[in-house]
Amino acid sequence: MGNEWGDDMNVYGVELSFNNRTEVLSVPINPASMEVSESGQGKTYDVAGLGEINVIKDRKLTEYSFSGLFPAQRYPFVTTKELRHPVYYIKLIEKWMKTKRPIRFIFTSDTFDINTPASIESFAWSETAGGAGDIEYTIKLRKYVFYAARKIQRDMTGQKKEAGPVRPNEKQQPKTYKLAAGDNLWKVAQKQLGNGARWKEIQKLNGIADAEIKRLPVGKVLKLP
Repeated sequence: MGNEWGDDMNVYGVELSFNNRTEVLSVPINPASMEVSESGQGKTYDVAGLGEINVIKDRKLTEYSFSGLFPAQRYPFVTTKELRHPVYYIKLIEKWMKTKRPIRFIFTSDTFDINTPASIESFAWSETAGGAGDIEYTIKLRKYVFYAARKIQRDMTGQKKEAGPVRPNEKQQPKTYKLAAGDNLWKVAQKQLGNGARWKEIQKLNGIADAEIKRLPVGKVLKLP
């Protein structure tokens, strides 16, 4: 699924994506308001095309919440080129929540932009009155902070020099791996888990006997921890 907004930077809207944009959900109807909360004193801003934004500042992890409508038909105020059935949006969001992994939250307007990893804290929905099939929803997100190891280097005098933080990878690791020619458990652990010393975890998880380690067949599918 691609970006339904294309390259038009003047379009206002909300996009949620998962696993480095392997799955993308562009909200079909712009929410009337966006609340950005950090548990402190706040200000309210009018955002052209979207309505009112309440920005509250403090040092806690930022929380975002908005309510909207997943329409069962293409109303004149639908902003996305592609419109899915409301159940599609519900199932996609609920699937992401079950993974317990962060999504990426993008909110674009002419005065206020957000682009951040976030966790889905809550998602509630209900069918609107009248039986048209439209779904009203409320979603609450919280900014997600990746924790990555920092690489320690030494300068010419031998003093420690701390490198910048490693850019986090939002892509979900594969759960299985198919052996290729020349592979062994150490290589698989190094490539897939980032640490060759974890090869014994793969051996135990797949029930591989010590005698089988040196003659694993090409094409064998291994489960990864």
